[in-house]
Amino acid sequence: MDGTRKITVEVAESLLGMAQSETGMGVSETVREGLKRLASARAQKKLLALRGKVKSSMTWQEMKEDGE
Repeated sequence: MDGTRKITVEVAESLLGMAQSETGMGVSETVREGLKRLASARAQKKLLALRGKVKSSMTWQEMKEDGE
Protein backbone atom coordinates (compact mmCIF):
# COMPACT_ATOMS: atom_id res chain seq x y z
CA MET A 1 0.00 0.00 0.00
CA ASP A 2 1.16 3.55 -0.67
CA GLY A 3 1.75 6.03 2.10
CA THR A 4 -1.32 6.91 4.07
CA ARG A 5 -3.09 10.22 4.42
CA LYS A 6 -5.30 11.21 7.30
CA ILE A 7 -8.50 12.91 6.17
CA THR A 8 -11.61 14.38 7.72
CA VAL A 9 -14.85 13.75 5.89
CA GLU A 10 -18.38 14.89 6.61
CA VAL A 11 -20.84 12.16 5.67
CA ALA A 12 -24.56 11.85 6.29
CA GLU A 13 -25.15 9.48 9.21
CA SER A 14 -27.70 7.50 7.23
CA LEU A 15 -25.28 6.98 4.32
CA LEU A 16 -22.47 5.92 6.65
CA GLY A 17 -24.83 3.63 8.53
CA MET A 18 -25.97 1.92 5.32
CA ALA A 19 -22.39 1.54 4.14
CA GLN A 20 -21.25 0.12 7.47
CA SER A 21 -24.11 -2.36 7.58
CA GLU A 22 -23.10 -3.48 4.07
CA THR A 23 -19.41 -3.92 4.94
CA GLY A 24 -19.81 -4.97 8.57
CA MET A 25 -16.74 -2.84 9.32
CA GLY A 26 -15.86 0.31 11.23
CA VAL A 27 -15.82 3.81 9.79
CA SER A 28 -12.23 3.88 8.48
CA GLU A 29 -12.46 0.38 7.03
CA THR A 30 -15.78 1.22 5.36
CA VAL A 31 -14.36 4.37 3.76
CA ARG A 32 -11.31 2.41 2.53
CA GLU A 33 -13.56 -0.29 1.09
CA GLY A 34 -15.68 2.32 -0.69
CA LEU A 35 -12.61 3.92 -2.22
CA LYS A 36 -11.31 0.53 -3.35
CA ARG A 37 -14.65 -0.27 -4.97
CA LEU A 38 -14.64 3.06 -6.81
CA ALA A 39 -11.12 2.40 -8.11
CA SER A 40 -12.15 -1.11 -9.18
CA ALA A 41 -15.25 0.19 -10.97
CA ARG A 42 -13.13 2.72 -12.84
CA ALA A 43 -10.67 0.01 -13.93
CA GLN A 44 -13.55 -2.19 -15.08
CA LYS A 45 -15.01 0.70 -17.08
CA LYS A 46 -11.66 1.22 -18.83
CA LEU A 47 -11.42 -2.49 -19.64
CA LEU A 48 -14.95 -2.53 -21.02
CA ALA A 49 -14.05 0.39 -23.27
CA LEU A 50 -11.42 -1.88 -24.86
CA ARG A 51 -14.00 -4.57 -25.62
CA GLY A 52 -13.72 -5.61 -29.26
CA LYS A 53 -10.64 -3.45 -29.83
CA VAL A 54 -7.93 -5.82 -28.63
CA LYS A 55 -6.94 -8.68 -30.93
CA SER A 56 -5.83 -11.97 -29.42
CA SER A 57 -4.07 -14.89 -31.04
CA MET A 58 -5.94 -17.31 -28.73
CA THR A 59 -9.62 -18.21 -28.52
CA TRP A 60 -11.39 -17.87 -25.20
CA GLN A 61 -11.41 -21.67 -24.93
CA GLU A 62 -7.60 -21.78 -25.31
CA MET A 63 -7.21 -19.06 -22.70
CA LYS A 64 -9.45 -20.97 -20.31
CA GLU A 65 -7.41 -24.16 -20.79
CA ASP A 66 -4.17 -22.20 -20.35
CA GLY A 67 -5.36 -20.92 -16.96
CA GLU A 68 -6.26 -24.34 -15.60
